[in-house]
Amino acid sequence: MVKAFILLVFVAIGVFVADQVLKNVFVEGFRQYTQCIDLILVFNKGVAFSMFAFLAEWLKWIQLALLAAVVGYALWLKQKCYLIPVGIMVGAGLSNVADRFIYGGVVDYVYWHCGFNFAVFNMADVMIDIAVLWLFILNFKPKMCKS
Repeated sequence: MVKAFILLVFVAIGVFVADQVLKNVFVEGFRQYTQCIDLILVFNKGVAFSMFAFLAEWLKWIQLALLAAVVGYALWLKQKCYLIPVGIMVGAGLSNVADRFIYGGVVDYVYWHCGFNFAVFNMADVMIDIAVLWLFILNFKPKMCKS
């Protein structure tokens, strides 16, 4: 199980670093405007669609506790197939939490407005969505998880 946990850590570090590097591009000033997608800089004080912004400083601590609970639950399950999606989720989640400590809000930069206005989001948000979908599939298709 130690090797599996190391895999989780390496996946988390990879996602964290990739997301922070990309966010830094936008913090340093990159912007691009197109017909459907604008690449802009927004500091989101809440979570999805700015929900829970009223929690202010508490939000980052709540998110850290939730991430720790997810890791604990994945290790408690003792099934290796959960560790990669959990690593993705943890790396992306920690990247967003790091933004809260550094900038006071999450660095968001992709604004979809083709046909309708959507929220501004970042790579970490997409990675969290992928990890949640992956975990959802593993929970409802247990045969996919062989360990």
